[in-house]
Amino acid sequence: MAATAPFAPWEDAAATPLITFENVTKRYGSFTAIDAIDLNIYPREFFALLGPSGCGKTTLMRMLAGFEDVTEGRVTIDGQDMAGIPPNKRAVNMMFQSYALFPHLTVEENLAFGLKRSSLPKDQIKDRVSEMLRLVQLGNFAARKPHQLSGGQKQRVALARALAKAPKLLLLDEPLGALDKKLRQETQFELMDIQEKTGTTFVIVTHDQEEAMTVASRIAVMDHGKIKQVSTPDSIYEAPNSVYVADFIGDVNIIEGKLSKLESDAAELTWAEGQPTLKAMSGAGLVNGAQSAFVIRPEKVAIATEEPKDTHNRVQGTVEDIAYLGNMSTYHVRLPNGVLIKSQAANNRRISRRQITWNDTVWLSWTDTAGIVLAG
Repeated sequence: MAATAPFAPWEDAAATPLITFENVTKRYGSFTAIDAIDLNIYPREFFALLGPSGCGKTTLMRMLAGFEDVTEGRVTIDGQDMAGIPPNKRAVNMMFQSYALFPHLTVEENLAFGLKRSSLPKDQIKDRVSEMLRLVQLGNFAARKPHQLSGGQKQRVALARALAKAPKLLLLDEPLGALDKKLRQETQFELMDIQEKTGTTFVIVTHDQEEAMTVASRIAVMDHGKIKQVSTPDSIYEAPNSVYVADFIGDVNIIEGKLSKLESDAAELTWAEGQPTLKAMSGAGLVNGAQSAFVIRPEKVAIATEEPKDTHNRVQGTVEDIAYLGNMSTYHVRLPNGVLIKSQAANNRRISRRQITWNDTVWLSWTDTAGIVLAG
């Protein structure tokens, strides 16, 4: 049986986007909320807009929904220019963080509400509601009112209601923000499963990096109205295009220095007197001799009490702090020149049998391809 090709329409020059932003700018008076953004989102994608509060991600979503007008540029959905088209005339639905369920209606009635306002025949409305209840596994809760549901159940009702009219595009504004961490993690996988089953294009706004990394086919990392990088979660994590993206996504060590050697895919950074250069992969836009930054994830930094002999990248320091996280521990190691480096190690032994503790002198090491040098 032939292997299924990976889902990556953005790599196909012949693929037609469902959504396009063409040089889109949004201003409120003298304030620019969205600054000349170009972006394509493809059918069946689960696309995440990720960034801190105030970065413009919600404004971008509201322009898609039709709640905000574009100041300059053009937004199209399925090839149609959205200029002047009101929200209720777009093949788009939106799910809000508050869920906005009708408290006086049952789950079944909440799902049917939007369908009754459409031209769908009554018998088809009933079938569609039943289909949505099965999709979100709430068939036994059809007669309950929202106040009789848990947070996770309310979230699924809101999702089912948003999908009931089979929109081409579903927008989700911080949809899991009201849930506790464990339920949020469980619901992320439910969202992915429902999105795959329906084939609907999902665009989610979130400030939660872990959430975006879990659910999205691609992520757009935003800052001050601009998109800093658009790529798959693994690419953004492993090969960020800037220090900002590296620092925003997950945990990272950042060491500043001067680029002393640059090859096609490798670089060396001079960073501290008396210390060997740091060897790493090379990022884009590097200039020999320029201020640059070496970035590496803590889980790629090995920690040991004995000096490793098989790698160029090795430094010695003192354990200043240890964060015990159950399945792993993070060691904060202070180098002689004051730089702090974090190393993560799996706790595959009982805590009483671990060798490294506070104030120990240790060696940190990593491979030449574990980190990346980025323009400063």
